[in-house]
Amino acid sequence: MAETSRDLFASRLGMLAATLGSSVGLGNIWKFPALTGEHGGASFLLVYILSTLVVGLPLMIAELLIGRSTRSNAYQAFKTLSSNRFWWIIGGLGIAGAVTILSFYSDVAGWVFAYIPKALTGSVHTQDPAVAKEAFSSLLACPWKSLFWQWLVLGLTASVILRGASGGIEKANKVMMPILFFLFVALGIYVFTLPGASGGYRYIFTIKPEGLLDPYVWIYAFGQAFFSLSVAGNGSVIYGSYLSKNECIPSSARNVALFDTIAALLAAFVIIPAMAAGGAELDAGGPGLMFIYLVHVMNGMAGGRIVAMVFFLCVSFAGVTSIINLYEAPVASLQEKLGLKRVPATAVIHVIGLAAALCIQAIVSQWMDVVSIYICPLGALLAAVMFFWIGGKKLVLESVNLGARKPIGGWYYPAGKYVYCASVLVALIAGAILGGIG
Repeated sequence: MAETSRDLFASRLGMLAATLGSSVGLGNIWKFPALTGEHGGASFLLVYILSTLVVGLPLMIAELLIGRSTRSNAYQAFKTLSSNRFWWIIGGLGIAGAVTILSFYSDVAGWVFAYIPKALTGSVHTQDPAVAKEAFSSLLACPWKSLFWQWLVLGLTASVILRGASGGIEKANKVMMPILFFLFVALGIYVFTLPGASGGYRYIFTIKPEGLLDPYVWIYAFGQAFFSLSVAGNGSVIYGSYLSKNECIPSSARNVALFDTIAALLAAFVIIPAMAAGGAELDAGGPGLMFIYLVHVMNGMAGGRIVAMVFFLCVSFAGVTSIINLYEAPVASLQEKLGLKRVPATAVIHVIGLAAALCIQAIVSQWMDVVSIYICPLGALLAAVMFFWIGGKKLVLESVNLGARKPIGGWYYPAGKYVYCASVLVALIAGAILGGIG
């Protein structure tokens, strides 16, 4: 599709906000702090940062380049890069993967939305962890309650998607991302003043040499870096297709990786010291971390209602900005494949999303495992193989240097073809063996 006819991101800031919004999600807030606590604090952080720089960032660059070089969604991009029928079918599977992720991700985001009024009204304001657990269990026990909040999330997201890349996605992320960072910084400052919080900071910044020798620290740090940047063969591809040919993708991706890491660190600097101040275990993770343990801890703080409301507002922004990306990939596919206008394409995906939400209510946890263990890394692996092996050296080097302020050397092609593709294969195999690593 010609650049002049495609709705591109209107500014570099907008591109950064949108791509960062797709990366900063619920995993940054509940998974990263838990992994940091469970796997040795600073030891895990060092390996995570290294994994982001060496593997996660180059893979994100590759997916953005696929999108920009083909000016299309994952389905059409794979078809453009290869004449082999097998590959465009794989591109279609990537789009289907986005819909499957959307189905459970919006469910969890719905729980977050449900807790904003709960925090404000004080209906979960209790220092008894059993009561906090019961409040969360009651939400899950009533499917229609969960569906109401999930459908609300999907409806809000659809209202953004309807306005297109520059008019909707870019503008929404330019508002939500700065607010998210500001609120998390404010929460971090507040938590810093709490008695007992120093134990959390001490844990975060203490390097344990034995942790650096633990293979599981390396595997889980790599998995978190991999999934945190939304490298899954579809989301970064579609956003890449909205980038100008003058955009330096390696530089832009580096900025996204930097701020994504900062967001994860801010979450850790809020959650781990808060847990320490409340006397809670520092290695709790998953939904229970947000909806049970943290609620209990926040209720013991001065101004606990306000703190909890601000926290869940932050999490809701992180969830919605990621869902926007998941929504956009299949919507753009319907537009480009079937020639639909944006409104009917959005309506079709919205209905599919609502139906999928209804179907998975009883198996949300298991569905999350399938997506994170198999679908995401498989999509990333196929995208990497497509770009480096099928696309070839000429396409790779021309794409990565288009708009670059400083030319990228020839090393990028062999590194991508062998090192990065092998790393994604490791993520897929390790996730299958260990039951998930991101």
